[in-house]
Amino acid sequence: MAVTALAVTVPNANLLQTSNRNFFFSSKLSCSSCSPSSDSKPNKNKLKLASTLSSIFSNNKSVADIGLGFLAALVIALTPMDANATRVEYYATVGEPLCEYNYAKSGLGYCDILEGAGDEAPYAELINVHYTARFADGIVFDSSYKRGRPLTMRIGVGKVIKGLDQGIFGGDGVPPMRIGGKRKLKIPPELAYGPEPAGCFSGDCNIPGNATLLYDINFVGIYSGNRK
Repeated sequence: MAVTALAVTVPNANLLQTSNRNFFFSSKLSCSSCSPSSDSKPNKNKLKLASTLSSIFSNNKSVADIGLGFLAALVIALTPMDANATRVEYYATVGEPLCEYNYAKSGLGYCDILEGAGDEAPYAELINVHYTARFADGIVFDSSYKRGRPLTMRIGVGKVIKGLDQGIFGGDGVPPMRIGGKRKLKIPPELAYGPEPAGCFSGDCNIPGNATLLYDINFVGIYSGNRK
């Protein structure tokens, strides 16, 4: 699976304009031979211009079609949902700033990009996290950002791979994450999926055996549906 840099294509404004753009959108008509004449009789240029105006506006359907076509193109180009979707896809492929890993006895690498100021992750409770997961070569294989919402997960009780439990809940020398914190994790195979491939469907496996996984974790908050 190959991941390429995302290119954001911006619509070319020239393609949304007609060949008569100066006529339709300019408040002035610039023409060296169209200056006012002292002669009371209209000159040929004025007569020609009047004829052109009459010809264009006599066909109301044509003008309406041009207007509707331009409006539709403009709406598509400026739709906020499309822009948001592009930003989500882009963020999913961009890693947090690099930092130097600290290593626990278990082999888990971790470093904090931003230390949170909120509560620690509570044991066995559901929490919300955003994450981007990569292989050691930097290729993205999963991301909550692409789905547009954080992942709700139960922490500290083996419901996720060991590296995530330890990397978020803490333990064995790893400090617990707090709400608002951002942390990078380097998870060796023995704390991830081990020697067997994972994420397999119809014989196609998303994660190869003995894979070291890199996670960017953003601790969003504690799930509101937890029992009081």
